[in-house]
Amino acid sequence: QVQLVESGGGVVQAGGSLRLSCAPSGNIISFVAMGWYRQAPGKGRDLVATITNGGTTNYADSVKGRFTISRDIAKNTVYLQMNSLKPEDTAVYYCWARRIYDNWGPGTQVTVSS
Repeated sequence: QVQLVESGGGVVQAGGSLRLSCAPSGNIISFVAMGWYRQAPGKGRDLVATITNGGTTNYADSVKGRFTISRDIAKNTVYLQMNSLKPEDTAVYYCWARRIYDNWGPGTQVTVSS
């Protein structure tokens, strides 16, 4: 069973920044890909950003130019740097990791006030 430990959520004003962290129980290189999804109240879970074990990144159009996904192999951690936050970014953010199966973290709340 893969454990994903998330941190870094919180409340921020519009235009502010937050950084989310996700540390898996296994080596991050052992995962085919890792990333972040989010779910706003009353909506489905949507892709935010992903990074493959080769380092290729992918972003939702709504966050391109504002969010950056990265990883620190030495710290075994994946990050999501979120800048220029908007109220519509308010959601529960879930860390995701795929090895053979999809694995999910418990989620961390991000609230952006206007």
